[in-house]
Amino acid sequence: MTLVYDVPAAPQRPALEPRTAWLISSGDLRESANLAGWPTQAAMEEAIGTAFAELGWRVHRANPVDPALGHGFIRSQRMGLEVFKGIPVDAPLVVAEAVWQYSHHVLAGLRTHRGPILTVANFAGDWPGLVGLLGLNAGLTKMGVEYSTIWSVDFTDAWFRDGLRSWVETGCIEHDASHVRPLPALPPSAEVELGRALADQLLADKAIIGVFDEGCMGMYNAIFDDELLNRIGVYKERLSQSALYAEMLTVDDAEADAVGEWLRDRGMRFRIGTDEATELTEAQLRWQFKMYIAALRIADDFGLDAVGIQYQQGLKDLVPASDLAEGLLNATDRPPVTSRDGGRVLHEGRAFPHFNEADEGVAVDALVTDRVWRAMGLVPDNTLHDVRWGEEFDGRFVWVYEISGSVPASHLGGYEHAEGWRQGPVFFPAGGSTINGVSKPGEVVLSRVFIADGVLQADVFRASVVELPEEETRRRKEATNPEWPIAHVVLHGVTRDQFMARHKANHAQLVYAPDAETADRGLLAKAAMLDRLGVRVNLVGDVAL
Repeated sequence: MTLVYDVPAAPQRPALEPRTAWLISSGDLRESANLAGWPTQAAMEEAIGTAFAELGWRVHRANPVDPALGHGFIRSQRMGLEVFKGIPVDAPLVVAEAVWQYSHHVLAGLRTHRGPILTVANFAGDWPGLVGLLGLNAGLTKMGVEYSTIWSVDFTDAWFRDGLRSWVETGCIEHDASHVRPLPALPPSAEVELGRALADQLLADKAIIGVFDEGCMGMYNAIFDDELLNRIGVYKERLSQSALYAEMLTVDDAEADAVGEWLRDRGMRFRIGTDEATELTEAQLRWQFKMYIAALRIADDFGLDAVGIQYQQGLKDLVPASDLAEGLLNATDRPPVTSRDGGRVLHEGRAFPHFNEADEGVAVDALVTDRVWRAMGLVPDNTLHDVRWGEEFDGRFVWVYEISGSVPASHLGGYEHAEGWRQGPVFFPAGGSTINGVSKPGEVVLSRVFIADGVLQADVFRASVVELPEEETRRRKEATNPEWPIAHVVLHGVTRDQFMARHKANHAQLVYAPDAETADRGLLAKAAMLDRLGVRVNLVGDVAL
């Protein structure tokens, strides 16, 4: 007897067309963000199409604009799979990003695509295309997928056009990487000895990071496999945001209000209104204070060494933003929280590292930084920032580093320099306060822990936070998100395009030192600790060992 099976037909893809690049754009899971950002995306795609046309190429959009939705973004992982079915597997492929994008929408298709891949972003402050690009690039790097990348302010400059020409002719764009070098053999010093001893302690005693749901905002690059983390002594406690919400419900109103009173006594101000939909309210603040208390109590329950709240999916529809709680956790000087029985002050006199958006690269970095800085007798308060944008000012390139509010007040010069603004309703429907302000001038160490070549790596570099005139600060805040805290960052020995080409994350970790010499010593101790843990350390830019 011969059996006959219903064998699926081989997938059929469109034929390759000469001198044609296919284009996709990954979007947000939040339709309000997709709709708001579409005009910027459409304008960018038109400019890219013009640049290709001048080279004798055409751009074929892989999926049409949906007239019912009012945009053409790929808005889910399933949609991404369907769109890639219609793309020739060997076609030159452009991923164009003018807004924040959820990388997992397109990673499945990019993982198996055989043609040359080019990621492109606008270099602008109003919509975070370059932030989305850096996150996507980091995800491709983690997967081991080859790609080229480029960015532009208006897509007419010669540098962009030359890069595009290189890609259509050769399938790749080469960027200058002369500012990056492997960590050399470290000379004997007190800092190297300290870093190695702290690493040995972590490897022996181990640490637990509590993750309130992974994969925030589609950041595949921010999810670190247990096998990589466990090798450096770090283990995950997987927690549910529903448990955090449930714990918030147990926090007494009087306890929450005491946090607010503490902050106001320290000089923090809040822009309070009455319209829940558009203004910051006392009710929103109370929820945020409860989240702060609840996070510390759950951390105590599980014996955590750091914690990360995902927030943007799920909790955003229930309670106000997590950023205020996150900034308080990252501060050494913060409102006291007692255990449930009232018998202990939790982590009294010290910051409790929080990794914003549950970014596990930040978790490793924050854990290491906290231990090194405390051992050196320094203030360990550290935070991630989005690498948001930047422009020349007074002869040097000054980056805008921003994050949605989770900066410790010490970075702003104290609570008296912090002001709470309502989060924007497009991304934060339930509102909530930021910790808004301008980061104080000073010497900082920057870093990023990421995955490349199947191993944990860390780029470590030096920078200065500088003071700009009030008018220029205001202009930059208005050009991005005025409700978020800002840092004016000048990188040491790294140009704009060198940074963009190299950095493997949408985030950078920042910690202050009292002066340049101490920053250099702290960087050395941190590099020694990471190296001893087995992390591949890279020095970026001008770094003095």
